[in-house]
Amino acid sequence: MATTSKPKPFRWIPYAFGAVFAALIVVGLRPQPVPVETARVVVGPLRATVSEEGKTRIKQRYVVAAPVSGQLRRIAFKPGAEVEAGVTVVAVIDPLPASPLDERTRALAEARRDTARVQVEKSRTAHELARNELRRIEQMFAAKTISPQELESAQARETAAARDVVAAEGALRSAEAELSTSAGGPVSAPAGSTQPIEVRANATGRILHVFQESVRAVAQGTPLLEIGDPADLEVVVEMLSRDGAAIAAGAPVSLEQWGGPTALEGRVRLVEPAAFTKYSALGVEEQRVNVVVDITSPREAWRSLGDNFRVEARVITWESDRALKVPVSGLFRQGNAWAAYVVRSGKAELVPVEAGKSGSGEIQITGGLQEGDEVILYPGDRIKDGQRVKPTKV
Repeated sequence: MATTSKPKPFRWIPYAFGAVFAALIVVGLRPQPVPVETARVVVGPLRATVSEEGKTRIKQRYVVAAPVSGQLRRIAFKPGAEVEAGVTVVAVIDPLPASPLDERTRALAEARRDTARVQVEKSRTAHELARNELRRIEQMFAAKTISPQELESAQARETAAARDVVAAEGALRSAEAELSTSAGGPVSAPAGSTQPIEVRANATGRILHVFQESVRAVAQGTPLLEIGDPADLEVVVEMLSRDGAAIAAGAPVSLEQWGGPTALEGRVRLVEPAAFTKYSALGVEEQRVNVVVDITSPREAWRSLGDNFRVEARVITWESDRALKVPVSGLFRQGNAWAAYVVRSGKAELVPVEAGKSGSGEIQITGGLQEGDEVILYPGDRIKDGQRVKPTKV
């Protein structure tokens, strides 16, 4: 009697395992989404700024110079001392007596005096001849026997002769004054009879520098010290000429890194009309221009600031309270235009972008993107158009 075989249970299990294994292989070989850092396009305040180091400078500086030649007494004032214009005596000078002439110098001076006298006589004689000639030519011109050009020539000769007389008389007076030194005149009085000259401050403020502190002989016009008012400060910033061309008078300025707890406010007063050449630390030739800034913050906020102090000036060239913006790292150059990768439906989509002003790590968007778009930051070469991406939180 024949026996019938019964169907074996769970015969489908190997096929199920095979299907699952094949599915795992397919999933494993499928490209995984690339993790990317993203930022949203938002509307908010944006400022375009130009930053550069600057130095403070007192607006009005006054140099006190020696009014006469003489022996300067020691100046007791130190930088920072307060002085009042026309009241504070900042220096005292003992005038030096004129030195008498020795025999050789005296003989030379007498020779110069005699030569000057002769020259005066010659010039006067020449002037008299020129005047007589002019009178004759005027009479001939009145009779219409000579041309106007001859009359003008005679007038020019008479004028030149008169000027020669004045110059010769001046040379004679100079030679006689030189000789008066050895004749016991007033200029050769002994040093004890001369009165010391008191030099007073020519401005109210504080002493900035003392150029001549010790006792020494000084010539007339020698700078002694410098005076200025520390409360009357301005900031001078050396900008690149291309940046200075974009700055207008009245532009707001933020003065930072000056040593105080908060930034100071200022306004551009002047962009100097002439630039100058300066070499950078790397030896690169640059064209720079001075931008002068007035400090508008209250004096109490920067009372410790002085002359030639370093500050970091941030000039605001453009600002808006509602600008469509995105981090600068979200844009990149594609040819001559800007572009960005936007995350849409889990994929990176290449979008052309029109950009405007930039500042503080953000850039204005004028076309191509909308508020709320999610832009990939630092895309690099690993992101392609249409590639699956996975945004990650920073």
